[in-house]
Amino acid sequence: MRDLKKIKNKWKAKFELKIDATKSQIWELISSPSNLELFHPFCKSNKVINWPGKKSIDELVYLNGLTYKREFYSWEKLKGYSLFIGEKEKDQSYVVWEIFDRNESNYLKITVYPYFLRNMPKLISYLPYKFIVIPALESYLRSVIGGINYYLTTKTKIPNNYFGQHKWFS
Repeated sequence: MRDLKKIKNKWKAKFELKIDATKSQIWELISSPSNLELFHPFCKSNKVINWPGKKSIDELVYLNGLTYKREFYSWEKLKGYSLFIGEKEKDQSYVVWEIFDRNESNYLKITVYPYFLRNMPKLISYLPYKFIVIPALESYLRSVIGGINYYLTTKTKIPNNYFGQHKWFS
């Protein structure tokens, strides 16, 4: 069993964006099989292994060929889900997707608790996180959530690297 309390006590990166859609439309998109192929600007493919629900598993192949497995940990209709993501048989990051409303608008927030340097004291990992990991993850999350908004407003698949290339995934 993974220790979520310990994971959440470490560094995190997050991004949220107002989405021009209903909660149902957001949920329908992010909970559909192979959904990343529609809105993820760095996704080459998103193959389903098991779908849908709490025990969902899929495989994400990035544009640069990096392959990650996503194993879903929680799944709450119209609210979001959480998952573990990483290369097979390697350390994994914990990711939380949340749909919520604020001031009569709908938002999507993604929070990533990266595995990188997770077992190091915060004092030692501060500089790498502050200047490399968190800015790169926030840029990545801005592109992913921006892709969701793009897809929901245009009803067309997002082009590769639509918001610019990413040094880890393009």
